[in-house]
Amino acid sequence: MALHGLVLPTAATIITTRASLFCPPSSALHPSIRFTPKRNFFSIRGRHGSSSPAASAAVTQTVDPIKLTHLESNSWLWDVSGVKILVDPILVGNLNFGLPWLYDGAKKFLRTFKLQDLPELDLLLITQSLDDHCHVKTLTPLSKMLPDLPVIATPNAEAILNTLFKNVTYLEPSQSIDVEGKNGSKVNVCATAGPILGPPWQRPENGYIIESGQSCLTLYYEPHCVYDHSFLENYQADVVITPVIKQLLPAFTLVSGQEDAVQLAKLLKAKYIVPMKNGDLDAKGILSSILYSKGTTESFKLYP
Repeated sequence: MALHGLVLPTAATIITTRASLFCPPSSALHPSIRFTPKRNFFSIRGRHGSSSPAASAAVTQTVDPIKLTHLESNSWLWDVSGVKILVDPILVGNLNFGLPWLYDGAKKFLRTFKLQDLPELDLLLITQSLDDHCHVKTLTPLSKMLPDLPVIATPNAEAILNTLFKNVTYLEPSQSIDVEGKNGSKVNVCATAGPILGPPWQRPENGYIIESGQSCLTLYYEPHCVYDHSFLENYQADVVITPVIKQLLPAFTLVSGQEDAVQLAKLLKAKYIVPMKNGDLDAKGILSSILYSKGTTESFKLYP
């Protein structure tokens, strides 16, 4: 089913238990995905709230949905039963790790999006401590705008976040905390084990499971498709956001996907898969010349 006139800048296909929908490239609108509880349908809406019969399946019940808006790269804005969560934001300047000669990535679509364009937030969620998730150029002005914004993060980012925000909770894998939105709704945020970005004895980075009693839906997110199989055996997620296209350097996997994403979906008994291409940036620098991808969304869908 073609959805004309809409764009999902990195994750063009939403794979569900009953339907696969494709959004052809376009820069006219920046969409979000709305999941409605107790129905196997969803709609895709433009950044300004527009929709059309060609752009959405039938959604008649809109009580306490999960709404996902992708802001390119690893950045997301989630609305979980009215609790608004900003995830790994890169909204000020390019992604370059302080070494633009090595790598410099610019967004393809949201070049003019500003921090001031964000809605009122309830939570900032940080998965990893490196700049492609804990982006200092973005977090510094954000902390000046919202110094009391609640933050949940990996303990690996403590040295950065403690200098910026007043209300930070660091979660180790299996630890969880309840978060209440300004609308009175509550979600539970549970940390899961992500990749180890350093020596083997280093603490892993985080993934997260977001659970809302109001929506009856559970969301899982980890931006590298790296996970602890034995840990996740005890969990289930209705919606899984994960890379499905591998990003590789010679002899090193930066971001996993493909068969690992398939196993993740099976492990969590996912009803919806939201594939993300978090490396889909206008990139230059030495690393961009040797970085390559393996697999496609279509090849991911062909795995048994």
